[in-house]
Amino acid sequence: MNKAIVLLSGGMDSSTALSIAIKEGFECYALTLDYGQRHRDEINSAKNIVKDFKITEHKLVSIDLTVFGGSALTDKNIKVPEQASSGIPITYVPARNTIFFSLALAWAEVIEADAIFSGVNAIDYSGYPDCRPEYISAIQELFNLATKITSEGKSIEVCAPLINMDKKEIIKIGIENGVDFSKTVSCYQLDQHGKSCGLCDSCRIRSKAFEELNLEDNIEYV
Repeated sequence: MNKAIVLLSGGMDSSTALSIAIKEGFECYALTLDYGQRHRDEINSAKNIVKDFKITEHKLVSIDLTVFGGSALTDKNIKVPEQASSGIPITYVPARNTIFFSLALAWAEVIEADAIFSGVNAIDYSGYPDCRPEYISAIQELFNLATKITSEGKSIEVCAPLINMDKKEIIKIGIENGVDFSKTVSCYQLDQHGKSCGLCDSCRIRSKAFEELNLEDNIEYV
């Protein structure tokens, strides 16, 4: 059986990406990153999602990106926007996906994984530069050059199955594959009672998709 590392944040997209990897027959190893994010409740969500699926191993790795800041998700002095804005939003975390892919690649090389799955999406997203198809293509080129096993002829495929899907398509596939979206976290600023703000980019995109599908989200909003 082919092996896959799945970058699992605990959100909708990464949980759906995990379900796709499983459906495609991969033996899955989930990697969750605690990078000091404001919405750290998603880490518990990742743990809960893992329980619903057959996962060989789930690693939680801590790396403190708050030392750099530069994002509303890693600097508590920067407010999470509650209205749509133009350009790349302040919730973008500098180099986050590149760091995540690098850590996934390290584990993939150790266990000789065949693929790394990510839930990055270029349709219903907030405009992050590291969620674009051209970024994924560049990461694949890097993988082809960066490791001992790829230089010796083995390939490690970068899989971004959601890259060209809108949020409604993602929800549909996730439901078909058994994802319990009530266990996922999307909000960038959950309150102390675990309720979503309903105002941040991530909340707005999520709620709009569920509404357009005439589905109940089962997520509590403030």
